[in-house]
Amino acid sequence: MTVPRSIRINDRLIGQETPAYIVAEMSANHEGDFSKAVKILEEAKAAGADAVKLQTYTADTLTIKSDQDCFLIGQGSPWEGKRLYDLYQEAYTPWEWHPKLKEVADHLGLDIFSSPFDATAVEFLEKMEVPCYKIASFEIIDIPLIRRVAQTGKPLILSTGLATQEEIAEAVKEARTHGAKEIMLLKCTSAYPAPLEEMNLRAIPVLANTYDVPAGLSDHTLGLVVPVAAVALGACLIEKHFTLSRANASPDRSFSMEPEEFKAMVEAVRATEKALGQPDFVMGEKEKISRGFRRSLFVVQDINAGEVFTEKNVRSIRPGNGLLPRYFENVLGRRSTRPIRRGSPLTWDLVERKMDEERKTN
Repeated sequence: MTVPRSIRINDRLIGQETPAYIVAEMSANHEGDFSKAVKILEEAKAAGADAVKLQTYTADTLTIKSDQDCFLIGQGSPWEGKRLYDLYQEAYTPWEWHPKLKEVADHLGLDIFSSPFDATAVEFLEKMEVPCYKIASFEIIDIPLIRRVAQTGKPLILSTGLATQEEIAEAVKEARTHGAKEIMLLKCTSAYPAPLEEMNLRAIPVLANTYDVPAGLSDHTLGLVVPVAAVALGACLIEKHFTLSRANASPDRSFSMEPEEFKAMVEAVRATEKALGQPDFVMGEKEKISRGFRRSLFVVQDINAGEVFTEKNVRSIRPGNGLLPRYFENVLGRRSTRPIRRGSPLTWDLVERKMDEERKTN
């Protein structure tokens, strides 16, 4: 069976031959306010996003409420000192919002899908008829969850942050075995924000070639440099966290893009795609105009009929109306067929034939 290097979300084909699919991750940036969640959809659409992604969980489906030390977030995290349960309780998107947000997204012409974190979330999202699923980096080792999502037969996007090559291979194998025919892998560095030197974007084509799937980027760096570089390396999807303002109190604000920044990123990605073009050397219409200004052979002194061409009266200069410079040595020492004015492009009819050339034509 040939595995396609593309997936389809609703009517949109996503692969290396199509523009990158841009996803705005809402995550916790709604701050528990439904009107802000709606505003995020509207602003994401205006900024050029193709889709908005939600997260479907509750604190109780992700963890348990416990005071044991292992449930306390340690140093180096933007959520340092918080209990896991409390963080997820603060950050989750109420499930009753999901169908309402889908209605808004449909009205805006914006795709909307989600990352489920357990089987109950999959069942819920199936009733909503989401077009695809994403497995978050932390869940790529949850094989039962991957199997359940694969059984829906819908496109499956797997984020690979934290995963070893063996874990990625296992996740892809299990997804395919259990019904996923369209899979995309996302290069991800699960640090918040992620440092540039840990991004390893050259892994993007490796993911695509190793697993014969389209590959993209789930990005937690600051700015737009990394998404642009990723697209240049073949990323078919770019996902960025989206916030109305980093001044808000959302847990994800420090590594989220504001609307104008997101718009600038989309524009930079689209400009990069134009510049990438095709892997060929076909000359474009604009470039053809410049072709006439290449160097060629010109007569640079007045020449009499029968006068010998020398390095003094013939030169390789711009523009390109005369013989190609490669014929310079071939012309030297031969004679002119008629008088030639200074500034005339040198053409073969102005050059006397050699004896051997005469014999060939007689």
